[in-house]
Amino acid sequence: MQRRPSRFAGAGWLLLALALNLGIGLLLKSQPTIEGGRLRAPCADGTLTDGRQFSRLCYSDIGKLFRTEHLAHGRRPYLDACPPDPSRPTVEPVCDEYPILTMYTMWLTARAATGAGSFLLWNAALLSIAAAVVALCLHVVSRERAYWFALAPTLLLYAFMNWDLIAVAFATAATLAFLRDRDRVSGTLLGLGAAAKLYPILLAIAFAAKRIRQGDRRGAARVVVWAGGVWLLVNLPFALTGSEGWSRFFRLSADRPPDLDSLWFIGCRWAAGGFPCLRDPFEVVSPLQLIDAMSGAVLVGTAALVWWLRARRNPNFPVWTFGLPLLILFLLTSKVYSPQFSLWLLPWFALALPGLKRIPALGLFAAFEATDVFVFVTRFTWFGIGGPDQWVFELAVVLRALVLVVCLVAWVLGPSPSLAGEPEVPTARPRRQGRGTVRV
Repeated sequence: MQRRPSRFAGAGWLLLALALNLGIGLLLKSQPTIEGGRLRAPCADGTLTDGRQFSRLCYSDIGKLFRTEHLAHGRRPYLDACPPDPSRPTVEPVCDEYPILTMYTMWLTARAATGAGSFLLWNAALLSIAAAVVALCLHVVSRERAYWFALAPTLLLYAFMNWDLIAVAFATAATLAFLRDRDRVSGTLLGLGAAAKLYPILLAIAFAAKRIRQGDRRGAARVVVWAGGVWLLVNLPFALTGSEGWSRFFRLSADRPPDLDSLWFIGCRWAAGGFPCLRDPFEVVSPLQLIDAMSGAVLVGTAALVWWLRARRNPNFPVWTFGLPLLILFLLTSKVYSPQFSLWLLPWFALALPGLKRIPALGLFAAFEATDVFVFVTRFTWFGIGGPDQWVFELAVVLRALVLVVCLVAWVLGPSPSLAGEPEVPTARPRRQGRGTVRV
């Protein structure tokens, strides 16, 4: 009875720290000023379109997509056509760029909003709730490490950049459910997360592998089947009734060239000059198909290598923590590393990042945060007015990638962090000990 007050007090302090960080992040995105006796927030309402939104470091996809997705007049994603832009009649309009739960989060908040500024505020409120879910889940499992997420500069910079926190909340809650032996709940949450952003499906691989290691193939099947089934349940109605709009996200992803933040873009540019990834060097397949194939092959190959190295060092390692290297390798090998994708890693640093002999885990996390901020500042000021040269931004991207590689090395060599004081159980799956028990 004596522990409950301290636990609730700990959660309260955690949420207070989170609110402070998110509040600063919202001020950065809106940058309100008083002009002529009126409160104005040109960053929030999207009226800055001359590069100042980048040089002032206040750019957000949220305000932009309120206009480009034509949500102000109630357009239903996937079901209603994307109206043409009168100022660019020859350009085909593009809408429905995101998965279903993300698009309908936009639609729901747009119905409550009166303009781009209030649209940002409504979404900031919803995303703040998602961040609180992540923080509380981490508090249950990793205690003090939950502050890594709550106070992370990455969270401050990207919480209101896009809607990734929704998927992050589902994925983190799914991890907590999995560690409490709630495989159906975990799979359901992973499926919902994948309906907002596809990356939570990667975690199903680690979770299913953990159950297989425990000799529980039915548990592995429950995670995978429920994740896939829930994703299908959410997507199938729109795939049948609005297939053109529903499939646009997948077509745009396949046709998207290497992102500026990706190692593919930098490697191609420095290897041959210009933008060779957009040309076909073999004149047989498209360069994007080639990059997609190579990206997938490198991801699978490096993931298998990392698994083998870890298992060779410790055959009884906590298999579920393989989610961390899977996410890192996906971001390093993918042709797209959008700035806010770093949010995916924050809970997993708290959950599964060990330290090295001379570098504590907190030092590795701080190094990632420093390089991620470096990427943010150089990326957006380069887009803006009077920013640094491109090579400075690319240096930041490479440094961040090197830090992530060191994190992979730490995962392979370092001891697994203990969660809520529970040891690893490498043999048969333990009997359920109650709702409060976390198994690693």
